[in-house]
Amino acid sequence: MTTNGPVTTMLLIRHAQTDAVDGWLAGREAVPLNQVGRAQAERLGHRLRTVNIAAVYSSPLDRALETAAGFAHERGLPVEPRMDLIEVDFGAWSGAGFDRLAQDPAWLRFNRQRGLADVPGGERAPTVQARIVRAMDELRIRHPNQTIAIVSHADVIRLAVLFAAGSPIDFIHRFDISPASVTCLDAGEHGITLKYVNATGCQ
Repeated sequence: MTTNGPVTTMLLIRHAQTDAVDGWLAGREAVPLNQVGRAQAERLGHRLRTVNIAAVYSSPLDRALETAAGFAHERGLPVEPRMDLIEVDFGAWSGAGFDRLAQDPAWLRFNRQRGLADVPGGERAPTVQARIVRAMDELRIRHPNQTIAIVSHADVIRLAVLFAAGSPIDFIHRFDISPASVTCLDAGEHGITLKYVNATGCQ
């Protein structure tokens, strides 16, 4: 990306691990970090210690807020919750085990054709992508030439990366976004440049 104006560096951070790792779809349920996740969040704070972060934004869900607090409070920064950073609304699938979902033809289509598939009672992937891109654009304007942290969820971050890369939404499974990982991009008036994806350090 060639820029002639201010650039905002955005650290897109997935929340640390929760008990949903055991095989169910948490969705927008209030699921806190588990013991492993709290340790991941602590290590994330150490990894970010030398980064000059100007502001911290987060999904309003507990697991994201707890992850953000680990590195925001030691800087004296508030964590600003934003609804446009929240997890995908998985509708009728929320709280279901992946074993049961694997028997649902609509779930299988959702994972084969993410860009076209509907979510029963929930939110389609293009809608999620549109809201995270709008959020990043607002924050870019608010924080010219600064580095900010955005704590969100795996699929939300994946959709931001796909937009930045100019890739189809159906490519969403071609890379991982691990718990407590950092994905970095530079956002300017004329576009977005990906710097790295899914940096985890030593988890």
